[in-house]
Amino acid sequence: MTIPLVVFWFRRDLRLHDNAGLAQALASGHAVLPVFIFDTNILTGLPQDDARVTFIFDTLQALRAQLEHKYDRSLAIYYGKPLEVLERILHLYPVTAVYTNHDYEPYARERDDAVRQWLSTQSVAFYSYKDQVVFEKNEVVKEDGNPYSVYTPYMRKWRSLLNDVALAMNPSIERLSGFVKRPSLPNVTLADIGFIRSAISVPPYQLNIGKLQRYAADRDFPARQGTSQLAPHLRFGTVSIRQIVQQTLNISDSFCNELIWREFFSQILWHFPQTAYKSFKPQYDRIRWRNDAAEFQRWCEGTTGYPLVDAGMRQLNATGSMHNRIRMVTASFLCKHLLIDWRWGEAYFARQLLDYDMASNIGNWQWVAGCGADAAPYFRIFNPTTQIEKFDQHFEYIQTWVHDWHTFTYPAPMVDHATARARCFDAYREAIG
Repeated sequence: MTIPLVVFWFRRDLRLHDNAGLAQALASGHAVLPVFIFDTNILTGLPQDDARVTFIFDTLQALRAQLEHKYDRSLAIYYGKPLEVLERILHLYPVTAVYTNHDYEPYARERDDAVRQWLSTQSVAFYSYKDQVVFEKNEVVKEDGNPYSVYTPYMRKWRSLLNDVALAMNPSIERLSGFVKRPSLPNVTLADIGFIRSAISVPPYQLNIGKLQRYAADRDFPARQGTSQLAPHLRFGTVSIRQIVQQTLNISDSFCNELIWREFFSQILWHFPQTAYKSFKPQYDRIRWRNDAAEFQRWCEGTTGYPLVDAGMRQLNATGSMHNRIRMVTASFLCKHLLIDWRWGEAYFARQLLDYDMASNIGNWQWVAGCGADAAPYFRIFNPTTQIEKFDQHFEYIQTWVHDWHTFTYPAPMVDHATARARCFDAYREAIG
C-alpha cells in the first residue's frame, strides 16, 4: 500500500461515536488505520483472569465485528510495547500521522512523550485531543491561573464554564467509511496476551431516568442499588462523557456533582503528578503507620469483625465493585482504625476495581486519609457500627455479602473503635503538629 494514511490509536476511548481524536483523524483527508495496543507495560503483573482485560478484549471484538459487518472495515489489535508496535506499523504502512486522545496519568504522559519524540524522528506527526473529560488541564483554574485544590469553588467555576461548545458532539461515527478497507487486520486472543477469561463481568450501563431522579436520596444506601453502574464505562470510554453530561445535567445535580469530582481529581493529578505516590499535604507523609501485614490481610479478605467493612471487601473481591459509601467506610477503617498507609489500600483497590481510575482512586483515598486536596479533616473517622444504623439499618447489604456475620464463626472485632480512634489521633497529631 503506497497511498499515505494516518493511524488512530484507541486507548481509554473504546467507542466509535463522539470520539474526539477519531473524528479528527477521519477529517484528515487520509484513510485511517484504527489500532489498539495491549500494552505489556500495563498488563505485566495483572492476574491472568483480570476482569478489566476481559472487558477490554470483548469490547474490542465487538467493535471489530461492528466494523466488519456493517462497514466492511476492521480494527487492528496488537500486543507489545507501544513504541515497538508503532515501529512495526510504520514498516508496513506509509503513515503520515498518529492520532489519539489525551491520557493524563503519569505513565501515559511519559509514554506519549516518548512516542511523540520517536515519531518526529520518522517525520510522522503526533496529534492528541481532549476526550475523556469535559474540562482538562488549565481550563478550570483560579483567576490567577493557579489550579483549584478545593472542590466547591472548582465545581462552581466548572459549571459557569459549561456551554454548548464544551458539550459539542464529535462526528466520528458518521465518517467510518474513512477507515482503511482491509478486513484482515491483525487480531489477538486472550491467550495470545497471556490471559484467561474472567468470571467477573462489567455490568452494562443504561441511562435510567427514574434512578437518576432518586439518586440524591438513594446513593448512600448500598442495599438500594441507587448508583448508575457508569464508572467502568467512563474509565474505558465505552460511553461519551459529553453525552452523559448532556443527558443528566438537568435531572440530578447530585449525580452531575459526582462527574465533576471525577474531573476535579483528574486535574489534581495533572497539576500535581507527585500525588500518585505522595500525599498532597506533605506533612501527612510523616505519619508513622503501623502497617501490620496480618491485619492488612484480614482487611483484604473481609474478616475484620466489622460487618459493614467486611461486606464491602467481600463485595469487592467477588464482583470488582463496591458501593461508594462503603468505599469510604472501608478506606477509613484501614487508614484510621488500623493505621495502615493509604497507599496499601489504594494499591489493593487498583488491583480489584473494575472502574479503577488512578486520579479518582488516589484522590478518594487521600480524601479519606485526610492528606489530599480538599480532604476530610483527619479527625473525621467513620464509625463502622453507627454507619450501619444510618445506611444499612435492616442489614440487607450486610446479609447479602456476610452470610456468617451473626454466627459463632464470625470473628470478633479486630480492634476496639474507641481505642483505635484515640491511637489514630495520637499518630496524626504527632505527624502534623
